[in-house]
Amino acid sequence: MIVDLHTHSYYSDGVLSPKDIVMKAVNAGCHFLSLTDHDSIEGLKEASICSKDLNLNFIQGVEISAKHLSQSIHIVGLGVNPYNKPLLDGLMKNNKLRINRAKEIGKSLAHAGIENAYEKTKSLSKTKYITRTHFAQMMIKEKICNNLPSVFKKYMTGNKPGAVKVDWASSVEVINWIHQSGGLAILAHPLRYKLTLTKMKKLVSELKDIGLDGIEIVNSFSSLDDIAKSKKIADEYELLYSCGSDFHGWPNQSIELGKIPLYDYGKKFVLNYL
Repeated sequence: MIVDLHTHSYYSDGVLSPKDIVMKAVNAGCHFLSLTDHDSIEGLKEASICSKDLNLNFIQGVEISAKHLSQSIHIVGLGVNPYNKPLLDGLMKNNKLRINRAKEIGKSLAHAGIENAYEKTKSLSKTKYITRTHFAQMMIKEKICNNLPSVFKKYMTGNKPGAVKVDWASSVEVINWIHQSGGLAILAHPLRYKLTLTKMKKLVSELKDIGLDGIEIVNSFSSLDDIAKSKKIADEYELLYSCGSDFHGWPNQSIELGKIPLYDYGKKFVLNYL
């Protein structure tokens, strides 16, 4: 069974429409799909209708930016109600922060010699919300950098020009929004935060205490060792397993929808609880 519970359309920082995401999932042989745009549920209706027409099992989803103490994290909500008012109000709050951040990144990059960064990047987004990925793609298009890793290394992390800090909603708030909408809260790509094992366990333990339901233990780049590490952490804190490619569809990204390591998740698989 092929399951992909972490994907993005052009309603956040992906390239394809929700309909095209669904078509691609069907062509990839997916049995279950979730669209999890960043702080957005705008593409869910289109994806849901198309999935029904093509007999694809569709899970309503969203990926929400959060702050846990000083750590920025992403929490995926699976099985959410996209019409739930607390969730919608929360996403609106985050998106106001996202709009302000994009403008600040544009100003900061201009001071670093990249002129009209915000205006050029805005043309790459099909919505008013601009992410760091959009800025990265603009810099690749402008031949300022060769690829995404080099953009983030030179401009988007630490004290670099485009690394504008954001006080996202707290992890407590985000998990509450997801639960109030009837969904399950999943920590996205835990190994990507580059934390030591001790700090990762501390993070997961604290998130579990405030309601975290599961961990994304498999993504497109997971090695067997990565899966084992994530699974061990999930087991230690009695959390569910989830999986997703984190597909965006940009031509310079190697991630393919539905192409994740096959794994026997057993009874702890998040699908059993949706």
